[in-house]
Amino acid sequence: MSENRTALVTGGARGIGVEICRQLAERGLRVLVAARQLETAEEACRTIGPGALPLALDVSSAKSVTEAVRAAAELTGGGVDVLVNNAGVSLDGELRPPYLDEGVLRTTLDVNLVGAWRVAEAVVPGMVRAGYGRVVNLTSSYGSLALMDSGRHPAYRVSKTALNAFTRMLAGELSGTGVLVNAADPGWTRSGMGGPSAPRGPEEGADTPVWLATLPDGDETTGGLFAGREPLPW
Repeated sequence: MSENRTALVTGGARGIGVEICRQLAERGLRVLVAARQLETAEEACRTIGPGALPLALDVSSAKSVTEAVRAAAELTGGGVDVLVNNAGVSLDGELRPPYLDEGVLRTTLDVNLVGAWRVAEAVVPGMVRAGYGRVVNLTSSYGSLALMDSGRHPAYRVSKTALNAFTRMLAGELSGTGVLVNAADPGWTRSGMGGPSAPRGPEEGADTPVWLATLPDGDETTGGLFAGREPLPW
């Protein structure tokens, strides 16, 4: 399955992202390590080793996404087979509803939701033409309506709830095409966003996203939300 497959991982140069890249490369995929600055991606590729290629990509810029996908095609000589939408921000601080910081909300939505949507729009049509694709959106249990019991991290939560909805819609639209679309909650993981006190290491956090990114031919798992490789309530 992994032979000659290309994976694109946004936010792939740090934390969970770089670990996802490392595990995909270990499974034989060619991995495009995407970061806002090319130098950052290049540094990450040196730690990942063979099979990793650096890519400058800012998911908050439609122009950057278009240019990055064009550069990816030139680097690999083909399209993207696996997309892991990992890039994300959490900017809320201690603010809780009903209070609103519109700037924080707009920026969070633009990266966590619209950014993932932009990249999917750029690469999914090629997957459909090829009859194969895997899309994994990195989400959080904080975005689960069933588990939502407080207003902590409101902009972040709303963005992940919306990303979950996008996951379900995209999966439904692509049913029967060979492109599987799922959402993965890596759990509270030690990273730039999760902080040093998180109980999970990056290796454990990357496990479910990598599992979904490498679902074998014939698997029909799509439109799901998973944590620890188990279904999570929406």
